[in-house]
Order: sequence, then C-alpha cells, then structure tokens
Amino acid sequence: MTEVDRQRMKYALADWLTANVGFCLFDIGRFYLVPAELRDHRLINFLLDRALILEQVFVPVLLVALLALLGSYNKSNTLYKSRLDEAMTTLIASGVTMLAVFFVALINDNISERATNYELMLLLWACLFVPVFAARYVILSRNARRIRRGDYVLETYVVGASAENRGKLEKIIRSSSRSGLRIKGCIDADGVLEGDSFIGLPVCRDADIRTLCRRVGAQAIVVLPSGRGLGRTAEIINELYPLERPLFVTPDIHSLMSLRPKVSSVVNEPVTDITNARISPAAVNCKRLGDIVVSALALVVLSPVLAAIAIAVRLDSPGPVLYRQKRIGYHKRPFMINKFRTMRDGAETDGPALATENDPRVTRTGHFLRKYRLDELPQFWNVLMGEMSLVGPRPEREYYIRQILSRHPAYSLIHQVRPGITSWGMVKYGYASSVEQMLERLEYDLLYIENVSFGVDMKILFYTVSTVLTGKGL
Repeated sequence: MTEVDRQRMKYALADWLTANVGFCLFDIGRFYLVPAELRDHRLINFLLDRALILEQVFVPVLLVALLALLGSYNKSNTLYKSRLDEAMTTLIASGVTMLAVFFVALINDNISERATNYELMLLLWACLFVPVFAARYVILSRNARRIRRGDYVLETYVVGASAENRGKLEKIIRSSSRSGLRIKGCIDADGVLEGDSFIGLPVCRDADIRTLCRRVGAQAIVVLPSGRGLGRTAEIINELYPLERPLFVTPDIHSLMSLRPKVSSVVNEPVTDITNARISPAAVNCKRLGDIVVSALALVVLSPVLAAIAIAVRLDSPGPVLYRQKRIGYHKRPFMINKFRTMRDGAETDGPALATENDPRVTRTGHFLRKYRLDELPQFWNVLMGEMSLVGPRPEREYYIRQILSRHPAYSLIHQVRPGITSWGMVKYGYASSVEQMLERLEYDLLYIENVSFGVDMKILFYTVSTVLTGKGL
C-alpha cells in the first residue's frame, strides 16, 4: 500500500469516527433541548431509541460520502492539502448533512418552538464540523511537519537535464527540501549528458523512458525543456502520461503551450502541474457522478432506439453492427471506443483514412446516423465504464495523434481529462476529415480544458442536442 493510499484511509477512518462522536454529542444535547414531554426521562433510554440508533449508523456514512464527493479522498488531493480549503470542505459537508438530518428526522419531532429547531440545527452543524475538522487539522499539521522535515517526499526524477538547464535544475534541488520533491536522478532522454552523473545526480538512460521511470521507482517526474525543441518536449510529456505519476514542467514550457498554469511552488523555481486539468477534485467527482447517472439512464431509456438502429445497420449492409476501434484516452490510456458502424465492412483495409464529404464508404444508414450523430450512442457504455465522459475532447487514434503532436505540441495536454462523446470542438467545428481540420478543432478542445466547468458542459450538451435535432452533424 502506498503512502497516498494510507493517508486516504486515515482521513476516511478519522472522518467516520469523529462524525460518530459528533452525532452522539448532538444526541446528548438534543435530549436536553427537546421539551421534557416529547422525550424519555432517562438519557440512556433516549440514546438507545431505535430511530436514534439508525441515525447514528447512517449520518456518519452520509458525511463521509459527501466528503468523498467533494474530493477529500481523491489521490490527487491527499498529501498536500490546504487547511483553509479543508475547513471549507468540512463546513459544507457538515452543513449539507445537517440539512438532510433535519428534513428527514428532526422535522418529525413535532417541536412547536421554532427557536428550538434553529438551536438543534446549529448544534448539529457544530457537533459534526468541530470534531471532524479537529481530527483533520491534526493530520494535516502532522503531514505538513513531515514534509518540512523531509520525512515524506516524492522520489522525483528529472527528464531533460542538460548544460542549458543546469541553473533551473540547481534551483529545484536547492528548494526541494520544502517542496515535497526529492530529486533522485536525471533521465537522459536525448543523449546529451556525458558520464554517469550530472551535478552530483546519477544519470539513467534507456530508449523507453516510460519503462525506465518504472524501473527506478519514480514517484514524480519533472520535465525540463529539451534541446531538440518544444516538439520533442511534447513527445516526452505524451510518453509519460500513462505512468499515472505527478507530472511537472517548468513555466516556460507551459506558457508555450498557451494555457494558464496550475503552479506548485518549489520556492525559487516554480513548476507547473500538468497531471490534471484546472478543475477541483469536487468538480471532478461531480462530473464523474453525472456521467454515471446520465449514461446509465440513457442506455435504459434509449434501448428501443439502440435496438432499432442495430437492426437497420445489419439490414443495410453486411458486417458487424458495432464498430470498435482503439482510441487514446485519459492519461493516454488506450481503450476500445464503440460506435454503430456507418461504413461498409473493411473500409480501412489500406490503413487509417478519415471520412470525407460524400465518402463512398459510408452506407445509406450510416449517412443518416452520422448526420444526426446517432452513431455515437453506444459510447454511453464507454462513459459508464469510466473510459469516456459525456463532454470532453474527442479521442483520437495514435496514428493521428503523432501527426497532430508534431505540429501542435499542446495536444499532449488533451490527456488531462477524459475524452467525451461530444466536445466544444465537435459543437463548433463538427467532424474532421483531415489532420488540418483536427488541428483547427484542437483549439476549441484546449479552450475547454482551460475553462472546464459544469456550466460549460451544460452549454456544450445543449448545443449537441440542438445539433442532433437539426441534423447538423455533418
């Protein structure tokens, strides 16, 4: 079990235990606030009431579930937490739990005095917030001391060390004692270093950077600018995403990629975290929860439509109903995308080829499906499985990714989010029939990553529905 997993379990267990303590304290206070005629005369009998025991079981679970939804136990939000942020998160979760308990349980107590109801609500909020945050504060403060002392660090390797980057690397090394990053060595990706060490750090070499990082046990990776240009740097970043490790670049790299940075200060030499998009853990979880609910409902509600389309595809031309193809998704993980087949079977026997206007490979049914985007409906299954999202940049094949990346290095940032059934680029531009059009559509996808939010997703979904209804899919 990794340190991150241990910390996540510690937070969840502490939250559950302190929520139990807090709710028990609330019940004791509730006993003395409720009018005598509405309760038992003995505290122990009151606490052992069946309804209160059920509340004691479910309320802490509800609070922990809300904290999970708000991102408290996300891997990316475990060790380097802000105490102020955690105070707000705990305040929100305890407040929502308080309202849920009040409207489900307390409102049935038939207390006539409105002031008593308000007192009970405030008491419950305080009894949930204070013990839970107190325990979290102790854990957070202890972790902060461990990081300052260097007891907890991420074993970090630097890719791209060179004579030109010597100054940057030295600054990172000097500040690493307070950053949580311990620089263990350099990975010579371009063969520019001589010997087995560089400024006192061991130099590792391997043609396969990803395998090398796994072999040396890199827990985090810093990428410095390659002497072969931004395109080579982007190739390295693209290669490292599947490792699922914290990935940092220097600000000059990120500014060239034309997106606002998410900065993690390493004192004198800041680095930019490009592991994930600029979206809070709570938003990530809510987005994923929405994906699960909507995709599950869509698969059930649209099942007659899916069946009818499947029959139409089968009757129109020989071949399978579904077209499955390997695409590259979140953190560059490959997956098999599902679509209704819109072309004749074997349409790409000569290699990858994008569909063009009036493409003879497209079947009659396929033309209709593409026009109304109905060929994308089976991707609700990909969404349910966590391979895709309802909204996100469209996933591409590795064949085209290499071409796009050579011309637009910022494409590597696309892998910060799950790919989507629909996207800003699809809404604004539609299907791409060439790499040039993919590049034009990419600008919208990069804007999406910079502005990802619930509101933007809803707008994209609204315009997607409009596209489907009006048949503007081609």
